Amino acid sequence: MPLHVFEPRYRKMVADALASHRTIGMVLLKPGYEEDYQGRPPIYPTGCTGTIVEEERLEDGRYNLLLLGQSRFRVVEERGGEPYRLAVVEERPDSKGDASSLDVLRERLLAAIARLTDAATLAGLRDDVSHLALVNGLSQGLDLAPLEKLSLLECDTLEARALRLLEILEFHALERTAGRSGTLH
Repeated sequence: MPLHVFEPRYRKMVADALASHRTIGMVLLKPGYEEDYQGRPPIYPTGCTGTIVEEERLEDGRYNLLLLGQSRFRVVEERGGEPYRLAVVEERPDSKGDASSLDVLRERLLAAIARLTDAATLAGLRDDVSHLALVNGLSQGLDLAPLEKLSLLECDTLEARALRLLEILEFHALERTAGRSGTLH
């Protein structure tokens, strides 16, 4: 995930992460966050850690980053001490799901994407890509609303994530049929 970091508090967070573990956590702010954006607005408790794999510090102190998603987490407790948020988190690894249904779900996902996108989007998908890489790559890479992406992140198995992604894609197909939406990217 590419990020452009420009706010002073997040510049400090990046500098601190680069000086140590190179990992930051990403969470979604709850609606209405604008009222307390500079403070500590409410967040959804599920997030994802990302390792900074590439960084470019610009002359004015901003950063361009490339994060590699690592693991899902749940915020247990927030702590003070920095201008950015600090939290105690618990990792939420994926549980084993029903692997036998993933072949069928894969075909249904590809068919749903074919209905919503242009041929170039599907051209990059190879048959030898694992179910894990396909489902998680689509979950992150498709142009979905933040709450849709959060609902995918909250799924505890790959099968559940694939089913949820299929529901989202089918909903977008219905919207498109009704003339309310464009294509996904």
